Amino acid sequence: MPALAGIPAPEFELFDETNTLRKLADYRGRHVILYFYPKDDTPGCTKEACNFRDDYSAYEKAGVAILGVSPDSVASHAKFKQKFQLSFPLLADAEHKVCDLYGVWGPKKFMGKEYHGVLRTTFLIAADGTIQKVYENVRPAEHSAELLKELGLT
Repeated sequence: MPALAGIPAPEFELFDETNTLRKLADYRGRHVILYFYPKDDTPGCTKEACNFRDDYSAYEKAGVAILGVSPDSVASHAKFKQKFQLSFPLLADAEHKVCDLYGVWGPKKFMGKEYHGVLRTTFLIAADGTIQKVYENVRPAEHSAELLKELGLT
C-alpha cells in the first residue's frame, strides 16, 4: 500500500543518470512530482516521461521539481534520458529500497505471469515535505495533464 496523503514524504537519496546523489530534502521549499515507473524505454513509461518533458516549461516556471524513479541502472537512465531528451532527473533504485519505502513495489501480472515490480504511482509532495496527493494506477498518456490541473497550472 502506498504512503498516504498528509504524512511527511519519506526521505531518501538515490543516484541520478549522471551519477549525482539526489536527496528529497534538497527539494524542500518547492512542490515535487515523485513518479515511480516500471522500466526505461518501454511504451507506457516513454509516453509518461515524454509528456512530462513536453510540459516541463510549465512546471519549471512554477518551481515544481520532477523526479522519475525506477529500478533501472544509472546507465539505463542515461540512455533513456538522452534518447528522449528528458529535462528532469531519473533516479536509479536498483534494489527497490525507495519503492519499498513508498509502498510501490508489489505483485503484478503480465501475460499470465505473476512477478514483483513497480506499481506505477505518483506522489505530489508539497513544499513543506508532506505528501499532498497520491496517484495510483496512473494512465501514462494523461498523467502530466492531470498534475498540471491539480497544481493550477492549466
